[in-house]
Amino acid sequence: MNSNPEQHSAPFFRTGDMVLIAFLSLGYLLLSDLLVDFHSEQIILVLLFNLCYFGSRPSRRFILAFSVFIIYWILFDWMKAFPNYRFNTVHIGDIYAAEKKWFGLNYGGSRITPNEYWLRNGNSILDIFSGICYLTWVPLPLIFAIFLFFRDKKQFFYFAFSFLLVNLIGFVIYYWYPAAPPWYVQQHGFEFIPETRGNMAGLSRFDHYFHLGIFQSIYSKSSNVFAAMPSLHAAYPLLVLYYGIRYKLGAINLFFGLLLAGIWFGAIYASHHYVLDVLAGIACGILGIALFLVLALKNRIVRSGIERMVRLTS
Repeated sequence: MNSNPEQHSAPFFRTGDMVLIAFLSLGYLLLSDLLVDFHSEQIILVLLFNLCYFGSRPSRRFILAFSVFIIYWILFDWMKAFPNYRFNTVHIGDIYAAEKKWFGLNYGGSRITPNEYWLRNGNSILDIFSGICYLTWVPLPLIFAIFLFFRDKKQFFYFAFSFLLVNLIGFVIYYWYPAAPPWYVQQHGFEFIPETRGNMAGLSRFDHYFHLGIFQSIYSKSSNVFAAMPSLHAAYPLLVLYYGIRYKLGAINLFFGLLLAGIWFGAIYASHHYVLDVLAGIACGILGIALFLVLALKNRIVRSGIERMVRLTS
């Protein structure tokens, strides 16, 4: 890891920094309480940031670098205050019909979607496999980011900003094209019911099998039920695999590929996404990676900004 003498000579506790961090922390908590009501994860985030920022120089560099992921989490949390169904018509029947037309299966004398097929033909092995893969959805990119942070700061920021850009593209599409997931049609038909709560759908079988409440806890906090298109579940493992290949991780990429296939399959198997949603998520991931790499390689401001952040966190 490179050392920056100027950082070590500068005072660690500066009044300006302390005032700024206090202002940002209090402002975030107040605004969060106003928008989405107070919950424990918000205070944990503030405490973690402050402990890392004022704990030591290495922990400060770490939390500053991971502020990219903190921005993502805050935006995702605040989306609860602005449900996408208030801005555009929710697509329920039309996306179901398109899925059946393009990817439907002839089964039992009728045409059904892949989700409906697996709803009738699931088993415990697939329940467990899908559940395990789905649990890696967020931990996988975070663990991979931590690995890159300690191995290659430049690649870390390439990955982090690609991750953020992919999410921003996905968030824009959520508001432009609100879409219900397959489990919504299975439980509510084609009627639009605003403020529908999140649901585990097929992942409930994993919870029941192991007598756990993991997915129940996750989906009870869902920001928006009508945000199935695109599937960011499909985009995240694609990001990890791409940067794993870019960083030449060898056999580890086979593991990343297995998780990618498992998450893509699990999204459909558990009725959380249509095949169309998964394909849109893949396209979103490819677009986000391509756009960021173009900016990082061609735009002098972006390139110099990344170089500055590498120096700041080294």
